[in-house]
Amino acid sequence: MKFVVYLKALETVSLTLLIVGGINWGLVGLFQVDLVASIFGGAYTAMSRFVYGLIGAAAILEIIILSSSRSEIVDSSRVQAERKPRQIHTT
Repeated sequence: MKFVVYLKALETVSLTLLIVGGINWGLVGLFQVDLVASIFGGAYTAMSRFVYGLIGAAAILEIIILSSSRSEIVDSSRVQAERKPRQIHTT
């Protein structure tokens, strides 16, 4: 049970980082303002690079989560299709 709670917390942090990264890239694209670099003293400071790395790791984690969720959905639909009784038409 603790493992599930840990995974949910990790996914919440990951989604939060993706939102921060998305907003940051939106600001860069629209206004040429890098919010992460502004907060941490430049784009090439250790802290900015750390945050960028965390955002990249969060993106990879979400790709893994989404691909595993998709395969679970496909697998469950196969199981449901196999469980459905087939109707035999007699004339």
